[in-house]
Amino acid sequence: MIDSIQFASQIRAKAVVMSHTAGAAHLASALSCTDIVSVLFHSVLKLDPLSPKWEDRDRFILSKGHAATVLYAALAYKGFLTDSDLETYGRQGSLLEEHPSSKLPGVEAATGSLGHGLPCGCGMALAGRIKGQQYRTFVVMSYGECNEGSVWEAVMSAAQLGLDNLTAVVDYNKLQSDGDSRQIMDLADLAGKFKSFGWDVHEIDGHDIAQIVKAFEAPKVSGRPKILVAHTIKGKGISFMENNNEWHHNRLTKANYELALAELGTSLEGVGA
Repeated sequence: MIDSIQFASQIRAKAVVMSHTAGAAHLASALSCTDIVSVLFHSVLKLDPLSPKWEDRDRFILSKGHAATVLYAALAYKGFLTDSDLETYGRQGSLLEEHPSSKLPGVEAATGSLGHGLPCGCGMALAGRIKGQQYRTFVVMSYGECNEGSVWEAVMSAAQLGLDNLTAVVDYNKLQSDGDSRQIMDLADLAGKFKSFGWDVHEIDGHDIAQIVKAFEAPKVSGRPKILVAHTIKGKGISFMENNNEWHHNRLTKANYELALAELGTSLEGVGA
């Protein structure tokens, strides 16, 4: 059984391969949340790949849908998809689109219109409580989408409704499509904002596996939704991508693809390329 660090390493390499094969953008955005998604799928989420619609499964929403490669790789390692499925990513007719679709086993909601994931998560968490079910709901958001008013409506609603079966994570990499998020719309003390709205706040290093695990495992505070404000690095793990916002849209060439895998310490054979 691999540990969370090994799991994250494999997920990161798979995302690189998928992005290169499909000629797709948004790899840097996927790499910044890889450690968070990996911990969730490795040791937090209660799921059954043989029964994707199991009523008591935990719900997971990747609100930053442009980071779909990391979700697909995690679903494959959990048995929802095969490596052959991953090879179809981005191809015409494939269910593995550049933004996830709920047609795919293990995907709870179609995402990519930023600001929709947390409201969907609130609805799922509320439905579980109304029906007396014990599943939990988890949402991973981008920092940039916290510019959206729908996010803050959901933040207020979750606190008002006391949704302590809801956990959200902000992938706080400080960048978005058009540049530095702090220059576009400075959210200043993001952790303080969530705290003021009545959330149970955990501010962490989003690449420190131990911190991520500890925050997810922290006992819930009755009546309060939980938020992890995770400080991350866009393009984490690949030197020429880290904190370089050109890689929000850039595609890998053959040369920088091979360099990326080398920096991750992964051979082409090791990731099924």
